Amino acid sequence: MAVIRPFQAYRPKEESAEKIAALPYDVYNREEACEAVKGNPLSFLNIDRAETQFDSSVDTYADEVYQKAHDLLWEMIRNGTFVQEDKPVYYIYELTMDGRVQTGIVACASVDDYQDQVIKKHENTRADKELDRIRHVEVCEAQTGPIFLAYRANDTLREIIARTKREQALYDFVSDDNITHRVWCISADPDIDAIRHAFEGISQIYIADGHHRCASAVKVGLKKRAENPGYTGEEEFNYFLSVLFADEELMIMDYNRVVKDLNGLTTAQFLEDISKVYHLVSKSAVCQKPVRKGQVALLVDDAWYLLEVKDEYQSADPVAGLDVAVLQDHVLAPILGIADPKTDKRIDFVGGIRGIEELERRVKTDCRAAFAMYPTSIHELFSVADANMLMPPKSTWFEPKLRSGLFIHTIRQ
Repeated sequence: MAVIRPFQAYRPKEESAEKIAALPYDVYNREEACEAVKGNPLSFLNIDRAETQFDSSVDTYADEVYQKAHDLLWEMIRNGTFVQEDKPVYYIYELTMDGRVQTGIVACASVDDYQDQVIKKHENTRADKELDRIRHVEVCEAQTGPIFLAYRANDTLREIIARTKREQALYDFVSDDNITHRVWCISADPDIDAIRHAFEGISQIYIADGHHRCASAVKVGLKKRAENPGYTGEEEFNYFLSVLFADEELMIMDYNRVVKDLNGLTTAQFLEDISKVYHLVSKSAVCQKPVRKGQVALLVDDAWYLLEVKDEYQSADPVAGLDVAVLQDHVLAPILGIADPKTDKRIDFVGGIRGIEELERRVKTDCRAAFAMYPTSIHELFSVADANMLMPPKSTWFEPKLRSGLFIHTIRQ
């Protein structure tokens, strides 16, 4: 049983939403973040990455940076840039990219459900990355970036979402990256009760994206529980900001690999070794993208090779059977000597949103070969999480990205 409850969000006034909405904090480095906020004092990136308010002499993780984030947020609340609902509600958040629509429910998920593995993860988190968001949430007294959760489709939720989307939207705008964002509020008590009850009948929820934000929000909640031994469980710090999407709504893009060298092999030797793992389907000057699980496109020496994994290297294991795992376990590690892709500087990862052109550019400039993958499916993600296993690094790339700043969940008591 999942506890997914409504909340009293702080959200932008309608005329400010487009300027406030910002891409997640972790898609930028410091220089990019500073450039992105120029000329837009309302951008939520000013709060999510408050080091943009200081010169480069101030450390990104300095105490005054987090305090600045707090001050900017609460000033926008005090001056009316953000408004608050008069009761707990749910929201519908729709994103449209290249004509494809996906719609989620904005709500608060339970710290206990995360602890009890009702909310399941598929990747590990790093303590240093957690610490940054822990401090941000704790000092701001608010969760500002939603966790991207997924669930198996439900008829009740599908009907409420479809009916709500026939009403007038609270927000309707197109962001700079040509993504259309629309938001509706669900405030009718019968619908609120129906949504809560529907999620109570769903036994598993999955973290699709935002593992570090989720772990950080949970750790802040647990810390506040320790500081408040008389807590009831109803306090807002027991819940964290989320957007929940049905599996049928989601698309995962390919997450591709580029390598700096062939580990001392000639191209002919490398192709001979890789042919022990994959059948050669075709060779051409242009990329034939993989069209099904088990296929990989390899670029080396200005030629593209479409490969298909041999039967003996396929696996029913939820992790070992992933295309990214087959490549890692049978090519990158034994042939190219890249044993740990998290730390080896000879490999880099390129999100599918950047296209095949980026792989070709990298091979022409600083890399020796590229692998264009077939995307991991949402149901492969579910299978790994259900088995309490972890995916290899950089297995999934979700698009479009949820915006920060449209919904604020305060944990201030």
